[in-house]
Amino acid sequence: MSISVLRTTDSWWVQTSAGAARVDTAATTTAELLRDRAAIDAAMTVGEVVPVETLDLISPVTAPCRVVAQMTNYASHVKDSGMNPETVPLTFFRKASGSINGPFDDVVKPEHVRLLDYEIEIGLVLGRPVPVGTAITDDNVANFVAGLVITNDVSARDVQLPKTQFYEAKSYPTFTPVGPALVVLDEGDFSRFTDLRLVLRVNGQVRQDMTIGTDMIYRPVQALQTLTKFQRLDAGDLILTGTPGGTALAAPPKPIEIIGSLLPPALKWKSFFKAQAKNPKYLKDGDILELSAATEDGKLDLGIQRTRVRYTR
Repeated sequence: MSISVLRTTDSWWVQTSAGAARVDTAATTTAELLRDRAAIDAAMTVGEVVPVETLDLISPVTAPCRVVAQMTNYASHVKDSGMNPETVPLTFFRKASGSINGPFDDVVKPEHVRLLDYEIEIGLVLGRPVPVGTAITDDNVANFVAGLVITNDVSARDVQLPKTQFYEAKSYPTFTPVGPALVVLDEGDFSRFTDLRLVLRVNGQVRQDMTIGTDMIYRPVQALQTLTKFQRLDAGDLILTGTPGGTALAAPPKPIEIIGSLLPPALKWKSFFKAQAKNPKYLKDGDILELSAATEDGKLDLGIQRTRVRYTR
């Protein structure tokens, strides 16, 4: 059975049916905690618990760590981006781990950013080192992926697109809310990964809603097989697995795209962002984001993340 691990500034906790039980561990990082699995298991049998709602939860994934993300990995998102799901390649980008934020903390928009977007994603949290050349298969992938978390890949689209790179636009502080729970997987749990249903709401309105198995293009095994050809990974590292359609950003209709391609770059982007500024889906000051991910039977439940957008003045 999977175990939901929670974190506060001074302790690690496990969530039980009765409340939250403190984990008796000296671990200060996610990697250290995952090496102390006996302490996690023991906490599940502790009689003394506190109400979960009394805990001031922070991200269960600690920084620094590697944060690697898959691009355009859901067919619906690929179509929204104006591309063909049958030909889109398996590609990655990096985010700064300084962007990791708590599951209930504000997402803070830098003053110069104009188009703030959201992307619900499932994060894979590695539980052991994965040197370059490691053979990842369907049979052994669960030995490397220790747990799952909800993440929001917040994006400054007006920074991302003109610069044709993702690192800056997705790495500002608070741009990767994580949690509330790190769901540590037990034997057989990872086979339910594709049954997870991802839902993102803004002010109660559903913006993204998709079950992984119906839409994801490249599964975790394929992603890790490719990564391990060139990238060492370690315990506590976070792999974001892509987002379904429904983000604020969408490709313009083909006729407008063709016309735009004929314009000088500066004029093209000016015209594009002028049109995007009219899109009401971009996040505004005070918007409330609610993200959830669970199987329909509730046996694998990553919890509910709630954050508020705050504009800097």
